[in-house]
Amino acid sequence: MDTILLKIISKKKSPLVRFLAIAIGAAIFAAFTPTIAHAVETGTLESLTKTTSELKLSVDTSWVLITGFLVFFMQCGFAMLEAGLVRQTGVVNTLAENFIDAAVTLLAWWVTGFAIAFGTTSNGFWGIDGFFLNNAFTISNGAIEYAMGAGGSTAPVNTLTLFFFQFAFSATASTITTGSMAERTEFKGDLIYAFIMGAVMYPIVVHWVWNNGGWLYKLNFHDFAGSAVVHTVGGCTALVGAYLLGPRPDRVWGQIPPAHNLGYATIGTMILWFGWYGFNAGSALTLSNPGLVGLVVVNTTLAASTGALAAMLYIYFRIGQWHLFCGLNGSLAGLVAITAGCAYVMPWAAALIGLVAGVLVLIVVDVIEWFEIDDPVGAFAVHGSCGMMGTIAVGLFGHPALTINKKAGLFLDGGFDLLGVQIGGVVAIAMFAVAFSFVMFGTLKAFGLLRVNAEADRIGIDVYEHGASVWPDVYPIDDLQYGDDEEN
Repeated sequence: MDTILLKIISKKKSPLVRFLAIAIGAAIFAAFTPTIAHAVETGTLESLTKTTSELKLSVDTSWVLITGFLVFFMQCGFAMLEAGLVRQTGVVNTLAENFIDAAVTLLAWWVTGFAIAFGTTSNGFWGIDGFFLNNAFTISNGAIEYAMGAGGSTAPVNTLTLFFFQFAFSATASTITTGSMAERTEFKGDLIYAFIMGAVMYPIVVHWVWNNGGWLYKLNFHDFAGSAVVHTVGGCTALVGAYLLGPRPDRVWGQIPPAHNLGYATIGTMILWFGWYGFNAGSALTLSNPGLVGLVVVNTTLAASTGALAAMLYIYFRIGQWHLFCGLNGSLAGLVAITAGCAYVMPWAAALIGLVAGVLVLIVVDVIEWFEIDDPVGAFAVHGSCGMMGTIAVGLFGHPALTINKKAGLFLDGGFDLLGVQIGGVVAIAMFAVAFSFVMFGTLKAFGLLRVNAEADRIGIDVYEHGASVWPDVYPIDDLQYGDDEEN
């Protein structure tokens, strides 16, 4: 009887029990819902953050690689420019040197250059790790992990990407030197000095300026893309090399030998201008600040344009002719000069820097000619003098909203602080480049590896070193190449 009664009571209470169960469950769910929601939200934010970081890395890597390709393509521009400006008997040699310099520099940059430049600093003067890219990645349990930046760089790209981008800059420095020493350099000597520049000389200066531990970096020396690091070093090295080599055969001072093909020179200059967008804008190493990248591009274009116009007008008022060669070098002068300050000055200042560079380059060409130093392409005038001027110009026109330490240039009421650092850095870099070059080229000269054999002066370096002519139908080489044997 009792059992039957309990069953009846249970049946009667079942709706109530179910209601209570539902209520209790709802209360529990309500109590824990914030925690569950927070857990889900946290997971979503973490996933979103990870995805965003990966996307940023992909965009920055793509940007740096593409601009690095542009900088490497500048090798073609230098080759065409120099081939057009030298005499016909030295075109093949010029092309061969420009071509092989890139290969030699890459090996040098891989062995020691990148490590000295961007490795962990040693007293602010050179890096001590990363040789042969030995810390670019690690392999554990069959999985590979790519390192970011370098010991002395917090660049937001992996080490291998940074290595390639900076290699293209290194190749530019040695190529600048090739132009000033054209038509008379021993090819083996060219291979040797290109390797030394890429392995030791250029990387040391890079470390000073662009390594986080570099002594000039710590002084807030401003050189965004290399007016001092690349162009001053290349220009000063070019000047010393041309001086120790001596002039080309039959050189008449005051009468610069005419360019053999201004078409080549013009194409080369346009390629260089195009590649310069990679040179300068790519030096941001990221697209996280698109406004800054846009400013760099505009400043680069303005300086190139005003440099070309200034040089054209200057030479017209001097000789009454619109001289193409001067216009070409004027645009390059403007590009070189703005490379240091393209991210630190306003557009009006970039235009003014280009104007000054366009005139300065032609004045310096005359000065070098007066000193009887044979520089076939005006390498020091373009890269050396305008590189130094452009670097110092940051100390005159630097805008406090753009400079690293928020200090203004002298002409923007900033005093001499920024200008003093810029001048001091330029002097130190130029002195180092000149001293190192004298030792490097002096040693090559002592071993007979600097100047090509005198026979090359008679028959042309293309025939002597390469057994070739760029225009065999116009300038046949057979008679020249075998003339001595037939006489004997």
